[in-house]
Amino acid sequence: MTLFRDPAKTVLVTGGAGFIGANFVLQAISDGLRVINLDKLTYAGNLDTLSSLTGNDRHLFVKGDIGDRKLVAQLLASHRPDAIVNFAAESHVDRSIDGPAAFIDTNVVGTLGLLECARDHWSDLDGEARLKFRFLHVSTDEVYGSLGAEGKFTETTPYSPNSPYSASKAASDHLVRAFHHTYGLPTVTTNCSNNYGPYQFPEKLIPLIIQKALRGSPLPVYGDGLNVRDWLFVGDHCAAIARALESGRVGETYNVGGNAERENIVVVKTICALLDQRIPLTNGASRESLITYVKDRPGHDRRYAVDSGKLQRELGWLPSRTFESGIAETVDWYLNHQAWTRRVLDGSYRLERIGA
Repeated sequence: MTLFRDPAKTVLVTGGAGFIGANFVLQAISDGLRVINLDKLTYAGNLDTLSSLTGNDRHLFVKGDIGDRKLVAQLLASHRPDAIVNFAAESHVDRSIDGPAAFIDTNVVGTLGLLECARDHWSDLDGEARLKFRFLHVSTDEVYGSLGAEGKFTETTPYSPNSPYSASKAASDHLVRAFHHTYGLPTVTTNCSNNYGPYQFPEKLIPLIIQKALRGSPLPVYGDGLNVRDWLFVGDHCAAIARALESGRVGETYNVGGNAERENIVVVKTICALLDQRIPLTNGASRESLITYVKDRPGHDRRYAVDSGKLQRELGWLPSRTFESGIAETVDWYLNHQAWTRRVLDGSYRLERIGA
């Protein structure tokens, strides 16, 4: 399947104004695709991220919900996309603790509606178009639960979600699998580790710490700070999705990890050191002095680590950034795009803790 770098191809991207989705859209347009971008513009969706595409006739933005079956069906009938890439999701664990219902509405019920529309669209296609159509579902490593000190998640690791967010994503993964096995819908699923990079809403750890550290505010670290995540630069994730979309085996799942396990406290201290080098505090103190340990997140998974061997062996993907290069690039991006950050922090979120 050759989808990318083919200007004749059209992709429906859902959630394409969010963090990972927007990065993917920008890359897809750069690679020559036509993108129909469906996003309902919740607090985490931001058209500022896509401002460089203004006037680009290969990008059509549509404000709407994946659960709006009439709208989705109209878009599929009008634009006849060659693939659907589903990023649309409520994605913040802390918010799922405060309000799990929204996660079920979007991640489960919304995905079901999208799948039904995709199935009907695919069934109406003929010949080569039907053969090449793909539904790619973007998911998370959090569906697997928590690891001990050893081992990594593989595609055969049993699901054991521990938060309302991860439970909702696990349910959506199962629906995608069921639509392939029941109806034959040509699906591919990717489960990624923790993403970071440009355009991430500042509720997540890395952009939150950057913004608080720039302000000289206390830097909250949950529990003992020793929870471990595998960090994946968003551009590398988008490249992996492109590979899976082009060449992934139908019905298969591919794990995407950055091969960059770090304890949360190490991530925070790394950001402090980078900012101290670039913009020292006026009193000469290290920003590490701002670190404040706070009560842990309820049900906080201790460790995630992702084995991307299948993706590497079958599709030839490798991450292009180390954690050190990726985090430095990310810090510099936020320093150079403070206007973007000010616009997305429109008053509905003020860097406060949620999900306590």
